[in-house]
Amino acid sequence: MGRGAMNWQPELDELRERERRARALGGADKVARQHAGGRLTVRERIDGLVDAGSFHEVGAIAGRAEYDEHGELKELVPSNCVMGRAMIDGRPVIVVGDDFTVRGGSADATIREKPVLAEEMAHDLRLPIIRIIEGSGGGGSVKTIETTGRANLPHRVGSGATYYYTTANLGVVPVVALGLGSVAGLGAARLASSHYSVMTKDTSAVFVAGPPVVNALGKEVSKTELGGWEIQLRCGAVDEAVADETQAFAAARRFLSYLPQSVDEVAPRLPSDDDPARRDEFLFEAIPRNPRQVYKMRPIVEAVVDKGSFFEIGRLFGRPIITGLARLAGLPVAVMASDPFFYGGCWTADACDKIIRFVDLAETFHLPVLYLCDCPGFHIGVEAEKAATIRKGVRAMAAVNQTTVPWCTFLVRNVFGVAGAVNMPARRFAVRYAWLSARWGSLPLEGGIEAAYRAEIEAAPDPAAKRAEIEARLNRLRSPFRTAEAFWVEEIIDPRDTRRLACDFARLAEKLRKPGAASFQMRP
Repeated sequence: MGRGAMNWQPELDELRERERRARALGGADKVARQHAGGRLTVRERIDGLVDAGSFHEVGAIAGRAEYDEHGELKELVPSNCVMGRAMIDGRPVIVVGDDFTVRGGSADATIREKPVLAEEMAHDLRLPIIRIIEGSGGGGSVKTIETTGRANLPHRVGSGATYYYTTANLGVVPVVALGLGSVAGLGAARLASSHYSVMTKDTSAVFVAGPPVVNALGKEVSKTELGGWEIQLRCGAVDEAVADETQAFAAARRFLSYLPQSVDEVAPRLPSDDDPARRDEFLFEAIPRNPRQVYKMRPIVEAVVDKGSFFEIGRLFGRPIITGLARLAGLPVAVMASDPFFYGGCWTADACDKIIRFVDLAETFHLPVLYLCDCPGFHIGVEAEKAATIRKGVRAMAAVNQTTVPWCTFLVRNVFGVAGAVNMPARRFAVRYAWLSARWGSLPLEGGIEAAYRAEIEAAPDPAAKRAEIEARLNRLRSPFRTAEAFWVEEIIDPRDTRRLACDFARLAEKLRKPGAASFQMRP
């Protein structure tokens, strides 16, 4: 009897053959079409995203097979989902990717259990998950009716998947989503239901339903007109757009570097050679003496945090507020800063939505918050009222007040009105400093004088001189030093000391970071 009859070589040979066919994806012609469109295949994407050689695939040979009359394998079309475990910067993650070369990632080529299992693995193993999305991501297709012989009832069939996609994992592990082609339906929902999402500028588009469906309603649109990157970033559906897939992978890796593996841990401290006591002279003159003159906030942020560590999130949405992750003395923090270039830093309706999502992220993953505040209040006017700014505003106030993570605020310039009052969480301790340029009150003098002193100004022989006299008198009274006399502001500082004090805060906050689930479930 030959040696082969005594072992399992025939079965091993069949396994390797099935694996070979699975690695061929949808076939050479479909792979060539993917490359011609400027897009990588799902396996190339995973290789570009994770540490070299670290990907351990799960369910590689799952798919649809055909057999000859003798029961021998004739053809194997793999599932259009590739998933498994891997490492990113030496830390374990779960990766799940759509294979557009197999039926364009549509539902009738999907084994639903594969992407759901990836989500379950991430949830139960407490590991970050990166979704590589192209196509409908296992969502609907009218062809499914014919291939299955029935129509799916969405909630009953898909409730397990959507539970993990939109609910369970967001409160437990970091979720990153990369939209690297046309993304529609459930794929779009999976992209938006994440902590951080990225599109490629020239090769991706995101929509609930694609142009063929929309065009059938009588509205002719292209992919870009319907769901191009500028549309999705400006409305806040997607966080970032990059030039190519390589940059998307780099953005995903960098985002994860600021976060813990799950809510059961705290984010790691990295070595930093940036002196915590560094004093940047630029900060002393960063704020113009003329309160009507704008300035750039991002250079201030860069001067305060560890050099090169600021990672902005959602730059084109809610633009009066800048949000991102950074490090102070190597410790990760969540940074929020006002941007006076947009509505003077007022909290608009979309800025409030941005704040809610961002402080929820900080609370979920135990990140201390650093806030550089220049807020003249809520956005006002007809458009602001139509956008329900006050409703969004009080929700943002509640989100800030619900946080329990350590909080440090620097009052940079304006602190006015109800929105200005949310410069720190209510009814608990937060570290707070005021710059020499800070000014505050119920509302700015500009405009407020006209309302409060209208009769006196109109009755004066020289109304302009009277208005200037009142403004000068009130400016003397609203000096931040008078507020400090009453201990209504704790400390007024030289702006050049901001980095040192911020790093002190990060070190004090380090031991206060408490692993565990937040008291509320984060929403997309």
